[in-house]
Amino acid sequence: MAQRWIIHADLDAFFASVEERLDPSLKGKPIIVGGGPGRRGVVASASYPARVYGVKSAMPTAQALRLCPQAILLPGNPHEYGRVSQKVIDLLLDYTPLVEQLSIDEAFLDVTGCQRLWGPPEEMAKTIQQRIRQELSLSSSLGVGTNKLIAKTACGQNKPGGLTLVPSSQEAAFLAPLPVEKLWGVGEAILPKLAAWGVRTIGDLTRIDIALLQREFGIVGQGLYLHGRGIDPSPVVPEVPAKSIGHEHTFEEDLEDPGEVERRLLALVEKVGRKLRFHGARGRTITLRLRTPDFVTITRSRTVAQPMAADQEIYQQARKLLHRHWRPGMKARLVGVSVSNLDYPLAKQLTLLDRPLDRLSQTLDWIREHYGEEAIRRGSLMSLPKIERLQDAEVLKGENHKE
Repeated sequence: MAQRWIIHADLDAFFASVEERLDPSLKGKPIIVGGGPGRRGVVASASYPARVYGVKSAMPTAQALRLCPQAILLPGNPHEYGRVSQKVIDLLLDYTPLVEQLSIDEAFLDVTGCQRLWGPPEEMAKTIQQRIRQELSLSSSLGVGTNKLIAKTACGQNKPGGLTLVPSSQEAAFLAPLPVEKLWGVGEAILPKLAAWGVRTIGDLTRIDIALLQREFGIVGQGLYLHGRGIDPSPVVPEVPAKSIGHEHTFEEDLEDPGEVERRLLALVEKVGRKLRFHGARGRTITLRLRTPDFVTITRSRTVAQPMAADQEIYQQARKLLHRHWRPGMKARLVGVSVSNLDYPLAKQLTLLDRPLDRLSQTLDWIREHYGEEAIRRGSLMSLPKIERLQDAEVLKGENHKE
């Protein structure tokens, strides 16, 4: 049986790097992509020059700007991030059909048995890294190992722009000196207990009996026991069709005017519809999500007979849900909308959409694709802050920050 080899590819500071592609004058400057400096704006991504000052993802934007006041704050360009991400995936598929996309900026490749075509795994990884840099102007870090755990951990060892190979039979030795929090699957809830046992490194973890780990953490304990020894049999699973597509937005100030909530809902529906059409999907179930200032979340759904992909149809159903469940005196901290119960009848069609409303939505997609997000807007949305018009909560959550 051929030796199994996995590559983990991770795009460095992806959102910020895409912004540099769009505007080369930004290269080398501290960039923050995320919400405004209001009390709820957060950092989605930061370039490495900004990270030098301590800026991190999920940090309040106001705090990030205090740490790095010279940073250039950008609202983000979700559609462009998705477009570039797909180009990277297409490039990876040149080497193997077994590509599992973890998030918008990282993926696993199972390259077992590909050496005859592409050479040894490390050479293959170097070629991929060079192509990402030369063809897409992006920096990437790659890890190569005999399983997903090792490849992912190796990838994080030399960022940005690094390439790390862990030879077969050296998995446990590679992991042993690393801090235990570097082990895939070790989260904040587990760390205190491990620290109480004197576990500081992954090597320390291997000295803990499996019975104790299982008694304390259940099935997770068994995973810790195996992972600490570099054992991970999980397969690389190629992308499967999404079960739902949705977006949400947290407002900087609570909204109490239902008309204003409707406008935000329409902006979100446009993003949902566009992503549905991009994937060639239609959906029958519309779900509205409202969160009040006291963090009570209301989730309501409506299923219709005719699958939908057009913005106006989705909005009509979402708006009905909003009116049905909005109460006088109510305030909204967050609103979200999603479409589920999907089918993909459009994925194989050259002309994606066939109904008048579908064709209208497709035309708007084409205009924005060719001339930019702001090339055409609904009049009712023109007065929204640009950051609200562009920011995509789902995509921004997709970037995985490990550096």
